[in-house]
Amino acid sequence: MSEQPSTQEEFELGARLRFVRQNAGLSQRELAKRAGVTNAAISLIENNQSSPSVSSLKKILEVIPLSLTDFFALEPPEESRVFFKANELMPLTAGPVDYRQVGDMRHHQLQILYEHYEPGADTGRSMLQHESEEGGVVISGSIELTVGDRKQILKAGDAYLFDSRQPHRFRNVGDVECVIVSACTPPYL
Repeated sequence: MSEQPSTQEEFELGARLRFVRQNAGLSQRELAKRAGVTNAAISLIENNQSSPSVSSLKKILEVIPLSLTDFFALEPPEESRVFFKANELMPLTAGPVDYRQVGDMRHHQLQILYEHYEPGADTGRSMLQHESEEGGVVISGSIELTVGDRKQILKAGDAYLFDSRQPHRFRNVGDVECVIVSACTPPYL
């Protein structure tokens, strides 16, 4: 086994191995024993601190049993993903207000959104309320944020943080698109 710099592909290999090992009901120690490798070797692979040779990986997967082809065809388990390309963000809404979410909220307690508000767009006439806390940073444009009886226009670089049980509303009163990156915990949408 050789040391390799960590990349997303290696991360997926480690996460995949952990996923198939756990689905087979094997501990790292038991898998190592059956495959004739050290427990440390399995741990290093799963933590992306070592990249196995093809023959070592084949030997490990034979214990599960799983072919190399089937192993590499697996999608990485969502809860193990760390990096997301722009086109992998999950659309939650579309139209004048567009929310795209990072990851799958079934596996996380923090919801991160990439929000777009067209000029004149808002979250609706009714104020929003939910059991969460939320905050965000305006990346470009401006947004009018109402929280309870307080109202303010936030511009690029400005931020907000509040208890979402308070009635609130977002409205783009500017003449250009507004982009916000926000977080909410626990997830709302």
